[in-house]
Amino acid sequence: MSLNVFWFLPTHGDSRYLGTTKGARSVNYDYLKQIAVAADTNGYDGVLIPTGRSCEDPWVVASSLIGATRNLKFLVAIRPGLSTPGLAVRTAATFDRLSNGRLLVNVVTGGDQGELEADGLFADHETRYEISSEFLRVWRAALSGEGGASGFDYDGKHIKVKGAKTMFPPVQKPYPPLYFGGSSEAAHDLAAEQVDVYLTWGEPPAAVAEKLADIRARAAKHGRTVRFGIRLHVIVRETNEAAWKAADELIGHLDDEVIAKAQAAFAKMDSVGQKRMAALHGGRRDKLEVSPNLWAGVGLVRGGAGTALVGDPETVAARMKEYADLGIETFILSGYPHLEESYRFAELVFPLIGKSRAAQQEGSLTGPFGEMVASDILPKVSQS
Repeated sequence: MSLNVFWFLPTHGDSRYLGTTKGARSVNYDYLKQIAVAADTNGYDGVLIPTGRSCEDPWVVASSLIGATRNLKFLVAIRPGLSTPGLAVRTAATFDRLSNGRLLVNVVTGGDQGELEADGLFADHETRYEISSEFLRVWRAALSGEGGASGFDYDGKHIKVKGAKTMFPPVQKPYPPLYFGGSSEAAHDLAAEQVDVYLTWGEPPAAVAEKLADIRARAAKHGRTVRFGIRLHVIVRETNEAAWKAADELIGHLDDEVIAKAQAAFAKMDSVGQKRMAALHGGRRDKLEVSPNLWAGVGLVRGGAGTALVGDPETVAARMKEYADLGIETFILSGYPHLEESYRFAELVFPLIGKSRAAQQEGSLTGPFGEMVASDILPKVSQS
């Protein structure tokens, strides 16, 4: 089993415990750099950087980390309706060139009406998807050079451009790959017609299989194929007992009032995916294992992806294989705290899913892989 495995940069905050300042840590440039370098060193394929008013700006953060990393790719959001296609084209092309082809683009239509209106976008759910569809047509055409020297003309319901093009094309051809997630009918239509990788949040395998089948069928009508990824948290320990104990500890300082406030806020959103996440647990602490080893505790207070794979390395790898057998190629993972968990997951699970840690592949500056024993004895090679 050989998979693409991404990590996550917590630009909205990080902690040892959810919903409280206990165990929290300051997220500044040094900390984000530590996580990015750890992901790069450990052999993760890329990092997802979240977007929204609760986060630092993803493009600024990603740009600041180009020079600190070597192979790591950056999955960075574009927000149709919040910027023009032309501006997004130049931003993407510049980043792809400066990073030598390490940009991946996450298309975020948005599901929080209040947040979008605060940013100046007053459009309902269906209209936002219309805007996204037109935006991507222009974005893709301009980056791929459609229209030649005179550029690309488009006269849509929401977007109109004349002579759209880029003078400095991206490294990746025809353009940096487009990733996108959404659970509504409009989202599935958009994914089938225009994106390269469809992302689902971590639902039970049967629900994921149903989603993927629908996307495949819709894409086939356009003569296209779409690749698939999944967004999950992970809580992996050397034993199942230790992993479930860690899951309980993660929400151990979370009170019911905070849960109720979070669930009320999520209920106001028009995101179908967010509604599906909330329905997995209904805000109840006693209904959190929604599928074998799939735990919904994170979603009690965190918007977006709210489920985690919980277990020992063999169990987590087996659950990942279940998703991979459905057609999932890319796993975008995270864990609390994100720095330590990036190492833990790579050490415990990478050997079981066909991934080698970069440091082990390339050798270590100090010589052996591991700590020397008694000054001149090489450490024993692990069989795991």
